[in-house]
Amino acid sequence: MSGLRARQKADRHRRIIEAAAALFREAGYEGAKIETIAAQAEVSIGTIYNYYQNKGDILGAIVSMEVNEVLNAGRGVVAMPPANVGDALDTLIGIYIEHSLHYLSKEMWRQAMAISTQLPDSPFGQAYTALDRSLTDQIGALIARLQEVGLARPDIDGMALGELIFNNMNMMFIEFVKRDAARIPELRASIRRQNRILVSAIAKE
Repeated sequence: MSGLRARQKADRHRRIIEAAAALFREAGYEGAKIETIAAQAEVSIGTIYNYYQNKGDILGAIVSMEVNEVLNAGRGVVAMPPANVGDALDTLIGIYIEHSLHYLSKEMWRQAMAISTQLPDSPFGQAYTALDRSLTDQIGALIARLQEVGLARPDIDGMALGELIFNNMNMMFIEFVKRDAARIPELRASIRRQNRILVSAIAKE
């Protein structure tokens, strides 16, 4: 019975997240109502409040789902990276960027960033920071893997470089979500152009 209850709970959680993500996109974060999310997820309002205290918590769960999916995909790149530093970084960062609007709209990202900035010590703010840390660590792990296979210079501080690459990518992503007209191919090209400088400095000759 415990297995059945766990599956039912997971199914309800999935329906709530999917309904909320669709409604946030359609009506906007501020315009979305918990009652409507419950109706579209085919659960009671009480069930939603069993999982989440407010809409911000639901948004946080969507961000977490987004980031965890790209982290899972990124593990394959770290384990078996392309045969040069530039392609390896571009492949990993490409996973992050290409998937970024799969569940979240730009408006949803702006809301998530605002909440994490305004309430950094809240569960949402701490979870958002932890997700950023996980992405940073994965980039660092890729650098370490490239050093192991002899593609990157061994004297490079891989974790520091991972932080540098993530921080630059993150700032460019923030600018990207600020502008509704900005497009993913433009963002990827800009990141690739700036990372080219780092690649030339760390690639083993």
